[in-house]
Amino acid sequence: MHGSIPSGLIYFVFLLLLIGGSSRPLYPLPSRRNDRNRRPLQTFRPFNIAHRGSNGEIPEETTAAYLRAIEEGADFIESDILASKDGALICFHDVYLDDTTDISEHKEFSDRKRTYRVQEQNITGHFVVDFTLEELKSLRVNQRFSFRDQQYNGKYSIITFEEFISIALDAHRTVGIYPEIKNPVFINQHVKWADGKKFEDKFVETLEKYRYKGSYLSKQWLRQPVFIQSFAPTSLLYISKLTELPKIFLIDDMTMPTQDTNQSYWEITSDRYLDYIKDFVVGIGPWKDTIVTVSNNYLQATTDLVARAHARNLQVHTYTFRNENKYLHFNFSQDPYNEFDYWINKMGVDGLFTDFTGSLHQYQEWTSPAN
Repeated sequence: MHGSIPSGLIYFVFLLLLIGGSSRPLYPLPSRRNDRNRRPLQTFRPFNIAHRGSNGEIPEETTAAYLRAIEEGADFIESDILASKDGALICFHDVYLDDTTDISEHKEFSDRKRTYRVQEQNITGHFVVDFTLEELKSLRVNQRFSFRDQQYNGKYSIITFEEFISIALDAHRTVGIYPEIKNPVFINQHVKWADGKKFEDKFVETLEKYRYKGSYLSKQWLRQPVFIQSFAPTSLLYISKLTELPKIFLIDDMTMPTQDTNQSYWEITSDRYLDYIKDFVVGIGPWKDTIVTVSNNYLQATTDLVARAHARNLQVHTYTFRNENKYLHFNFSQDPYNEFDYWINKMGVDGLFTDFTGSLHQYQEWTSPAN
């Protein structure tokens, strides 16, 4: 089909040409923004959470992936926050670099391979905690999955937490951020700050620096929306004493205990535990296959976790929605829209983490348009 090129696409392509492999921050200081005319965050339908950006299309946690997600309609852009050897907070999912960067091509780092204990497992690789920010910036990010588009491999650098925040603050509309305190036990074990503060302190200080404050749906929060997420309940409890910003307790697979307190899935989803955490979190973030059990790629029994959470005024933001057939249960006839319909309209979740922001946005605009 022929016609005029959408202005949003022109803006996106222009920014991609600018950022390339540059490690220099592209964005102006937030104080130079004009917030008055920005479209507010929608709050009338479940949140569209761009899982590591639009990483189904572009390598995860890169500037380009986040810009694409914003253009495609994300309510929130999500990131995993780790720390470098010299204490800089970065956006990166794994504590090791081997699976999603070109570290193997950097012979100058060949002697950096280590074996560390991470969540009760011995892992060998090149770890972020053994590299300075400058060294991490010299690497380029690759697509995690071989069955996804490989054309952007090697084009984009690792970004900092502050650069991630600037992407949201400089968007043409209000875009929330959804940072995760990633592997805090490991980070606090291997990274030490000169002022004696912890990873969690530095995380909150960064949010405060960029004026993130306020409780859920307060005027301050709506101006700059954020959810703080973690699989580590002690981190969330610690942070709850530092900030009133809303927090989400992430819940792993049924076989995975909590990384800091070694509690089982069954314990942390019990009525007693939900009654406990509701005092310092606004919601939970469970893997969707634990909400509805699966066998032979078919959905089976539906648990009452969503209902029990809602009874305690806790939101449920579930993960992860992916378009590829290998991730779609047979019940959905290889149609992501059928999956969205099931989780939004039957299960009643309040937020969806997705690798394909555009698909979820188009579905929501089709079924519950903003105007």
